[in-house]
Amino acid sequence: MNDNLHQLRCCGCGVRIRREQAGSIFRCKDCGDLFEVEYPGWDLAAGSASRGTDRPNAGALRWVWRERRASSELLDHSGVWRFRELLPILDSFGNAVTLREGNTPLYHLTRTARSLGIDQLFAKHQGMNPTGSFKDTGMTSALSVAKERSYKWVACASTGNTSAAMAAYAARAGLRSLVLIPQGKIAWGKLSQSMDYGAVTCQLNTDFDGCMKVLSTIVQQAPVYLLNSVNPYRLEGQKTPALEIAEYFDWSVPEHIIVPGGNLANSSALGKGFREMKALGLISRLPKISIVQAEGANPLVRSFAQSGGKSIEPVAANTRATAIRIGNPASWRKAVRVIEETGGWCLDVTEGEIAVAKAELGLEGIGCEPASAVTLAGLKKLKAAGHVEASDTVVLLLTGHTLKDADYTIGFHRGTLLEPEEAAQVAGEMAGLRRDAVEVEATPDAVLNALGEIEGRWDS
Repeated sequence: MNDNLHQLRCCGCGVRIRREQAGSIFRCKDCGDLFEVEYPGWDLAAGSASRGTDRPNAGALRWVWRERRASSELLDHSGVWRFRELLPILDSFGNAVTLREGNTPLYHLTRTARSLGIDQLFAKHQGMNPTGSFKDTGMTSALSVAKERSYKWVACASTGNTSAAMAAYAARAGLRSLVLIPQGKIAWGKLSQSMDYGAVTCQLNTDFDGCMKVLSTIVQQAPVYLLNSVNPYRLEGQKTPALEIAEYFDWSVPEHIIVPGGNLANSSALGKGFREMKALGLISRLPKISIVQAEGANPLVRSFAQSGGKSIEPVAANTRATAIRIGNPASWRKAVRVIEETGGWCLDVTEGEIAVAKAELGLEGIGCEPASAVTLAGLKKLKAAGHVEASDTVVLLLTGHTLKDADYTIGFHRGTLLEPEEAAQVAGEMAGLRRDAVEVEATPDAVLNALGEIEGRWDS
């Protein structure tokens, strides 16, 4: 059993409520802002002289988490629930729904590091989760709460990855799932997953933000549990990659973490994870966390430029990186806090820069979906601006698997992805990255001749 001594705090006005007081749309009744989970027994408040009676011991935590790596218990095989002492959100951990998510690889990007003049560059690849995206780490935690509270239906609005994760975990738990997607604005490789996992899928003639408005009304009228990232329990699972990164570096932390910016819950969750680890004595400092958005879906970038992050104006989002095609991000206040607290930056990149960065990551042999590639494109700009030193250790968060949007990749290599004006800006970089299929005669000599011609172009 678990003590489950958590409460919810509004990120806007700071009011604290019990878990059962949270409404169906997880917004504060007083100011309309989002909640986050906090654990009063830890006494993590800055400057607090007291020590919470339930405060975990840092040394004991490190030891037990390491020991669980060799455990045969199913819950210990999860990279989320292996760290369950830092997310006591269930009355019983026996209610946890897991597909062995987390424990994702941290790849050393030697080729890219060399080209950028950075000694230590890594990619934390959350696309290696069960349904192929970082959403699994948050879905295991939030859907477990839904199951424990006896919901029969769960629902989300989605551009793809959320629907795949929710449908899979709902199927695993024996729950029914509803997905609302924007008409024609989703990668079908992602939607196929939610279909396969049995979700009821509705395409709405609107964008992602319009889907969220419809869903917010539905969950207030029917016993349906909302599983978008406005749900604070999602972020509890999504903070665990921060623990995996710190553990990988022997409880030190990199200088920089670079994250894609869509609905902004991922950066918020990672910031929460590092913040809690520092307060508990697991790490000694915070990494700089920077958020990179697509130029056509950059409301947070505009917020910093126009008001210093004090307010945000929705934009009509337009980017081929569908996972971050969000114009009115729900977790923007949390993301602003993370950037300001860690000393990170917020910037945007063009469609051409995203396409080039994605192809460069592919040459590392790992690949990612388009939205993930904004991290490398953003790193290039941060390095050029002097915000990243050659001696720094940098971790890119790759949020989705390369097969999530295979049409994007094929379009890049066939030369049909970008408009001429977009391609012109990165033509030189693209020339050495495209690998379109070559038609040749069915003879060994023809193939060898083609290889010689291609090798000559690559070497020139």
